[in-house]
Amino acid sequence: MDTTTIVLLLAAIVTVSIVIIVLSQMRERARIERARRITAQEDAYNRAFRLLSEIPGQYLTADLKLLLIKRMEEACNELAGLKSNLPVKQWQESAADLKNQIMERRDSTTPVKIDSPEKSNYVKELLQNLFKMIEGMHKSGRIDAGTAKKNLKYVLFLVHKTHADLHVFQARDHIRQHQIRKAIHAYHLASTEMGKSRDNPLAMKAVKSFRTRIKELEAMSAEGKEGQYPESQSKLDREWDTFLHDDEWKKKADYDD
Repeated sequence: MDTTTIVLLLAAIVTVSIVIIVLSQMRERARIERARRITAQEDAYNRAFRLLSEIPGQYLTADLKLLLIKRMEEACNELAGLKSNLPVKQWQESAADLKNQIMERRDSTTPVKIDSPEKSNYVKELLQNLFKMIEGMHKSGRIDAGTAKKNLKYVLFLVHKTHADLHVFQARDHIRQHQIRKAIHAYHLASTEMGKSRDNPLAMKAVKSFRTRIKELEAMSAEGKEGQYPESQSKLDREWDTFLHDDEWKKKADYDD
């Protein structure tokens, strides 16, 4: 075998080796990228599912629930295309069933009391994550600007209501302990929180109700009737408990203004 043949043979071996290495690296990069995309979509599904499951039921409107389900469905479609080993089909069926329940108004709503600073902060964190998710859906073109604006404004309103819920709970606790001045202060704080959503009719209704409640308590305090309150719950307190289910006011609310 002459020198030229040997050189050509070695060159061929080197070339084949390089091709094999390059193809191997490409396959590895593709595998890593696929794994990354699967993880990203699984995380997206889990985040949306967590928000849907853990945000207090009285906070989530049908529109917000459907947005969360839309994000879950998008993640499932991506995972199906990537042929992941996750239970995607089961997730899709569950999301479709829940979507039908919401559209037919058959879904259940379980109210959650905001009765501690820890719970208030946790719900606030969930709502902030929901806000970021809606922003991301808008930036990626999954929802239009009008839908994003409407729901983002409502989520901000919910953040303020979370704090107001805590102040109302504290006010009621103060009343049970006959600490009327502290209760009045707590209602003032609740009114301030709701006043941060001035463009929302529901929030302005709440501010008006809190001011009326404060006047009630001030009158009771002036008349020395602090000890008589715990036996009779205020009508305004009962209204607050069903505040987000006030259909008449919801119909009046226009979050696109």
